[in-house]
Amino acid sequence: MIPSAYKKYNCIIVEDEPIAAEILENFISRDPELNLIGKCTDAVYASSLLSIHDVDLMFLDLHLPVVKGFDFLRKVKNPPFVIVTTAYHQYAVEGYELDIADYLMKPIPYERFQTAVGKFKHLMEAEDALLEVSERDFIFISSGKKQVKIILHDIFYIESLREYIHIHTKAGCFTFKMPISKIEETLHPTMFTRIHKSYIISRSKIEVKSANMIQINGKKLPVGRTYKALLEL
Repeated sequence: MIPSAYKKYNCIIVEDEPIAAEILENFISRDPELNLIGKCTDAVYASSLLSIHDVDLMFLDLHLPVVKGFDFLRKVKNPPFVIVTTAYHQYAVEGYELDIADYLMKPIPYERFQTAVGKFKHLMEAEDALLEVSERDFIFISSGKKQVKIILHDIFYIESLREYIHIHTKAGCFTFKMPISKIEETLHPTMFTRIHKSYIISRSKIEVKSANMIQINGKKLPVGRTYKALLEL
């Protein structure tokens, strides 16, 4: 029985050699985190699988009938991660230009398969981590021995005063001892913009804007000369 803690990654095999496809299927079955949702022998069927299912990983043979592997890959919109399987090493450079996860030479040893899948999982985890950061709607900031939760959408602007920052929000003003540059690193630039050495503003809270001034929540804030270009992004 597979523990519920295991992540499941959906994968497909695109391979026109039955023995090669069988070997891959056997390898995949040994990894509880891989879920094989389909096998196909050509690019047309592969396109169909990708349109129907949410696929994380594709094992792709290069020498397919009609449409070759890389030609097919170039036409796929938002392709999943790809591990190439081939008997021809000369396509490796082209593969990495297409940002594949790994390039497996046939016959594929199981240990080499495990290494390739390990690379894929690392890439998936890195992508998940970035997604988690970009989609969260709050941050925790340490204040003494406690952590204060700040809702990002509630922030009007952040003000720096010597070694302290004041975060002005709908719930009030919170003061923390930290440089403004440190909190700037944690904020998504599509939501927040530095307009001055002492101010970061929430883009959605701008009430009035000019070349030298931003008004937020009735407060007029200066725009520094070196930050003016950022307001146009």
